[in-house]
Amino acid sequence: MQEPLYGIPLTLIDGTETDFGRFAGKSVLVVNVASECGFTGQYAGLEALYQRYRDRGFEILGVPCNQFLGQEPGNEEQIQEFCSRTFSVTFPLTRKADVRGRRRHPLYAELVKFKTGILPGAIRWNFEKFLVGRDGKVAARFAPTVDPEAPEVVRAIEESLTA
Repeated sequence: MQEPLYGIPLTLIDGTETDFGRFAGKSVLVVNVASECGFTGQYAGLEALYQRYRDRGFEILGVPCNQFLGQEPGNEEQIQEFCSRTFSVTFPLTRKADVRGRRRHPLYAELVKFKTGILPGAIRWNFEKFLVGRDGKVAARFAPTVDPEAPEVVRAIEESLTA
């Protein structure tokens, strides 16, 4: 049976139409991102993780979102330019999307079903992280305050890559 995430449509920041199925068989860290947030520096850690693990079947999907105090005001070209120029980001980004509320992207409607003790359903801020395992199921969820290169994130990624 195909996992529900794999059929969800995505539009990448360059306008390419695809779906989450492009990541089937890979471990994926999905992160709602913003260019003007106190956590924006996490882009550097995300890119470092991507470079470290991508050859082992690891992906990162950044989802720009402007729902938290307007911290992602730019258009797609501006976002792409900022990420490339400031943090040398090479992992894929989607077009801007809502991650909460009535117009929440279907990917986030599925992701938020995975709850942990301090992270119930709703996305509370930019740079919340969901780790989707090779099996297409959410394996872990990390708060925005958790650095991408924190030991618990690295451990979860390594476990998902060997599962």
